[in-house]
Amino acid sequence: MSSREIEVILSRQLADSLSTSVFIVDPDGNLIFYNEPAEDLLGLRYEETGTMPVSEWSSIFTPMDDKGNVLAPEDLPLVQTLSKQLPAHGDFWIRSLKNKSHKISVTSFPIIGRPNRFLGAIAIFWKISEK
Repeated sequence: MSSREIEVILSRQLADSLSTSVFIVDPDGNLIFYNEPAEDLLGLRYEETGTMPVSEWSSIFTPMDDKGNVLAPEDLPLVQTLSKQLPAHGDFWIRSLKNKSHKISVTSFPIIGRPNRFLGAIAIFWKISEK
């Protein structure tokens, strides 16, 4: 992670050590990292996707509501955090790159550096067990 702010570097370091899926984006919404647990849900290793713009990651994993309707990017918690610089939460379905559907719960929050600089956002997400 060359030439990133220390807060972003530390966020990635934390994400790398968590057993919960984590997705990190820069202030423009470009994906800059997701961890190994996220790779399992998304269906592809980060090394295989690399960085990608919000227009790509917000649709490539096919986010859907309970009725199977594709969600618009602005309905996703991470995109809401990017636009408002506030935490957001939501539950929805994704279709992985391996064509598997998972219902997930997502909580996102901004990365704020010193002095009060918006550096991007983090989404933590997990699979919701179907009963």
